[in-house]
Amino acid sequence: MTSALRVHEDGQPIDFTYEAILDYHGRSAPAGVAHALKVMERAFPLLDPTGPLERREVVIATAFAGPGARDAFEAVTRAVTGDRYTVDPRLAAPERGPTMANFVFHLSYRGESVHLQLRPGHVTAEFIDLARADDLSAAREGRLHQLKLEMSQRLRSLDAADVYEVVPD
Repeated sequence: MTSALRVHEDGQPIDFTYEAILDYHGRSAPAGVAHALKVMERAFPLLDPTGPLERREVVIATAFAGPGARDAFEAVTRAVTGDRYTVDPRLAAPERGPTMANFVFHLSYRGESVHLQLRPGHVTAEFIDLARADDLSAAREGRLHQLKLEMSQRLRSLDAADVYEVVPD
């Protein structure tokens, strides 16, 4: 588990914690923020084992359209602002089932790339059903919020390699 994710901005280090990224995003999608943080923790050392990446050179494509993940990637890499962030439904892996199909991420940096997918057991069917539902009752909205917080806490306690696996392109 990483306490802070370090990138460079013109050679100067910048550290991002989960809490700092969540402050940028807001509090609506803490699990999405945690997923993106785990993706970056897993991918960045594979893209350049020698040290922090230059944040404005990271390119991200994913099938996952969650706002927490988008904002986390933006906070750390400025990829949304720099037009280096793409949500592409064609990257989804429907054969993995509805709980994992969209948790697919492709990151590239200076000619290197890594393709990650969520390992089984980190997202429940209940979570997906509630997250995709329209017009949730107050009780169901509360349950979804509870599931988001639980997932966020669980993911943050794990090593990124235990959450996301590297797969061939």
